[in-house]
Amino acid sequence: MTSLARMDRLAALRATIADIERRPALAEAAATPQSGADGFILPTPGLVQEVFTDERRHAGATLGFALAQARGLLSAERPAVVYLQLQAEAQEMGLPYGPGLVSLGFDPAALVLIRPANIVELLWAAEEAIACRAVAAVLADVAGQPKALNFTASRRLSLRAASSGASAFFLRYGAWREASAAQLRWHIAPALSGPLSFDARASGETRWQARLEKGAITNTHNQEWLLEWTENGFEIIDTGSASPAQPLAQPALSRPVPADLADRHPQTA
Repeated sequence: MTSLARMDRLAALRATIADIERRPALAEAAATPQSGADGFILPTPGLVQEVFTDERRHAGATLGFALAQARGLLSAERPAVVYLQLQAEAQEMGLPYGPGLVSLGFDPAALVLIRPANIVELLWAAEEAIACRAVAAVLADVAGQPKALNFTASRRLSLRAASSGASAFFLRYGAWREASAAQLRWHIAPALSGPLSFDARASGETRWQARLEKGAITNTHNQEWLLEWTENGFEIIDTGSASPAQPLAQPALSRPVPADLADRHPQTA
């Protein structure tokens, strides 16, 4: 090969590499989290999000938060959400509860459960599921700190999500944080449910305390919200005007009566 031909080939290779390097940046730029009129994030396809909580006993809060976003990504073209969980962690962490999903407005038939044997298989399954055009979102429940779930792995998933249009949510536990290519990182904690208008002592709609630790959302400068679930999605609760529920006033009694159980149910009932 002559020196001129070698130079031409090197120039062609440089142009090819430059084109490859430009594509991921353009793909990721298309997946920008947006906020609605209430200032909170709208379900955005093509993102990788980490959802952290401090303790495993709050796993229901992280799962509910991720499923609530995934519900908004479901469509006729993408009717499925894939839930990944390691076999060894299934006994301790449990599974999504069907009637609870219904109360969240999520059809249990849309949830595909997969239990890989190890973290390498879980990451492979997550990447393949994200590439599937019928999948709206992938939820990966990872309780430990596996070495395989590093920045390189998260970068691969981020690029795959940006190119395919599906989203990925990694449910994590603990106060530690590691480098990742996730566009958003949340810290989620369960909050006291809202009061019911007809019974101030009963539990109302589910609430989350959500704090955005990494990333940014357009049209808002907030980083922390108190969220309540409604049939139309998340609603932000104004903590400045919120007040604890007061028990219902009861008239004075003219004679002794049996003590109340629960919410004004007598012992003799």
